[in-house]
Order: sequence, then C-alpha cells, then structure tokens
Amino acid sequence: MPSVCFYFQVHQPMRLKPFTFFQVGRDHSYFDEKLNREVMQKVSSKCYIPTNKLMLDLIRRHNGAFRVAYSITGVAIEQMLKYAPEALESFIDLSKTGCVEFLAETYYHSLSSITDPLEFRQQVKMHSALMEKFFGQRPSVFRNTELIYNDQIGDLVAAMGYKAIIAEGADDILQWRSPHFVYRKPGCDLRLLLKSYRLSDDVAFRFSDKSWSEHPLTATKFAKWVHAISGNGETLNLFMDYETFGEHQWSSSGIFEFLNALPSEILKYGDWNFLTPSQVIERYQPVAELNFPRLVSWADVDRDITAWHGNKMQKSSLAQIYSLGKDVRKRNNPSTSDFWRRLQTSDHFYYMCTKWFADGDVHAYFNPYKSPYEAFINYMNVLTDFREYVLGITASDSPTAIPMTIRTSA
Repeated sequence: MPSVCFYFQVHQPMRLKPFTFFQVGRDHSYFDEKLNREVMQKVSSKCYIPTNKLMLDLIRRHNGAFRVAYSITGVAIEQMLKYAPEALESFIDLSKTGCVEFLAETYYHSLSSITDPLEFRQQVKMHSALMEKFFGQRPSVFRNTELIYNDQIGDLVAAMGYKAIIAEGADDILQWRSPHFVYRKPGCDLRLLLKSYRLSDDVAFRFSDKSWSEHPLTATKFAKWVHAISGNGETLNLFMDYETFGEHQWSSSGIFEFLNALPSEILKYGDWNFLTPSQVIERYQPVAELNFPRLVSWADVDRDITAWHGNKMQKSSLAQIYSLGKDVRKRNNPSTSDFWRRLQTSDHFYYMCTKWFADGDVHAYFNPYKSPYEAFINYMNVLTDFREYVLGITASDSPTAIPMTIRTSA
C-alpha cells in the first residue's frame, strides 16, 4: 500500500535591525522587533492560521486518514507566543488530533551540525524539549536545518537516539535509485526518508507559474502523477516550506482549493494512504543502505550548502560567530548563550548569498536587505559589538548590556 508523507517546515528568523559601525560599543539591542512582529503577523494571517484551519478540517473530514508532519523552530514558536499567539494555538489544536507529528531540529535553525557538534546536540535537545512542552510529543524523527545532511551528520543524529532523518533526494546521491523507498545509513539503523523534489517543487515553486507547461496544476492532475508511482515505490515524500500555502503561493493562485481537494483525489485509490514519517519507518523496511559522502540540502538547483557557505562573506562570518563558542560557554550565562545562538540562525548567512541566477527570487524572499553586501556589513557590525561584550572589551560585563528580546523556559 503506497503512502504519501507530507512534511512542512515552519520557520521565521529574528531579523537584525540596521546597525552601523558607529553603534558598536554603544548599542547592545540587535533585533528589529517592529519588522519581526510585522512579518510574523503577516505570515500567520496569510499562511499559518488559514492553512492550519484547513488541515484540521481535512483530518476531521477524512476521519484521521489524512496525516501531516511539521518541524517548527524554537525562534518561530517564541515569535508566535509574542506576536501571534493564535497561530501557535492553531498548531496545538492540530497536535491534539493524533494525526500530526512534530519532528526534531535545531532550536535556532542553525548551521551547527557542520560547525560545532556540541552546540548542535544542545540545540537539538532544547528543541525536543520545546516540542514536548507545547505539543506533548518527544520527537523520534529528525529534520536538520534546510535538510542539510551527510554521513557525519547521520552519525550525530543516530548517536542521539533518533530513528530516522529526512533528507533531500539528490540525483547524484541516488543515481539509479528511487526516492520512493526507505533507506538506511550505512553502519547503523538510522532510516533515511528522501524528499521527492520534483513533485514537491511542482507545488512549492511552480504552482502559480503561468509559463509552466503544466499550469494550472489541479488536484486531479497531481494525484494522477502521484498514483503513477504505484508498483515502483512505497512512500512519496512531499517536503516543503509551510509558507507555500498563502505566502509563496498566494490565496488568489488557488493553492488552498488545491490543498482542500488533494486528499480526496489521492485516497480515491484504495491502496493509497497518508502516513507521518514515524509511521512510514514502522510500515516499510529499508531497501538498501545509502551513502551521503557530500553535504546535501534542499536549497537551490545545486542541492548543496553554498546558499549559506558559498562565498567569502558567508565563510568569514560563520567562522567568526562559531569561534566565540568557547568564550560564550565560559560565561555560563543563559542570556549570553541565547543571543549567541540567535546570531547563528542560518537566515543571516542566506541573506549574504550571491547566487542570483535562477534562484534569485528564492534568496530575495523575506530578505530585509538590498544586497548581500549590506547583509554582511550589518551582521558584522552586530557581531563586532557582541564579540566585544563576550570578550569583556566593553565597559559593562553585565548580561543586561545585551537585553533579551524574547525568552522561554525551553
């Protein structure tokens, strides 16, 4: 019985305010609260709240046969708590259905998996505790920031006790294999669930593209493509940003009508169903081991990490923020650690990306900067001020010199 596995990423960063060199040593407030409030409230009203309402209706309408999974970053949950509590409440309502799974990831949506294994483990533990606190689930399946994965990350995740990780079904990794099966990481029993990127991107990126040969995409047409893998696969993994619904693809595009009709169209074939990631690995055994010798992500046409680590600006700023890890830990100050981690959020480095070819629109979305160079300069000004505080260069060594914006007990 083939299965559809729907997974959605929910994340919004805490964006930095404009911060000049002349503010270094004088201004220790870094984040643009007005902009962060506006974005969270906008995305909540256009995407989170209406889509969650529809998801809840689909679960009830299909008597639990429709199932989905989410990973929601800690920084997104904190901003929902402060700026859009009704959005968080709508996710909590979904968690009570028994048809929604919440996955683990890094609390701050960071790149710590490729830079600082100790920090990575700490952020994952923080995030899992947050999922248990709000949704009553201790995650057993992991999803790394932007689906970044290789064999070394698999070792870290397996050592933390997770049963499976979701990753990109990159062509050069799969070669002749299909993404429509469960695989296993060599050397351990960590299961690999691979994104079917062609069908996922048909919804996430091409849905409203009028120049696309398949436009308009209807639920009937898409379900036909899904059913075509019968006999040639066991699980179709459709992974995408949640903002696909209502934000990347506006309501006027018909995206909500598409989502509303899709489960019925897929379930018309009685041998098809919907499963969450943990249910997929319970039902289907791995068909083979699969190596990931290089770092893979779901970003851009290259499916690599160059969106965050592709130019000198990104490499320099990443190296400098993580170089503070030892000194931050010495302070053993929760406020200082929190601010250090907020500056690790991958979006700060994504804004510095200079890959503006076919992927330009993707990099520009939600970007508060006019250019990657402006993003770099602003980030480095903030980082310079924070470094001086951490190293004791500024006059005050009190944590209140860098005031908390949001704080939870997670």
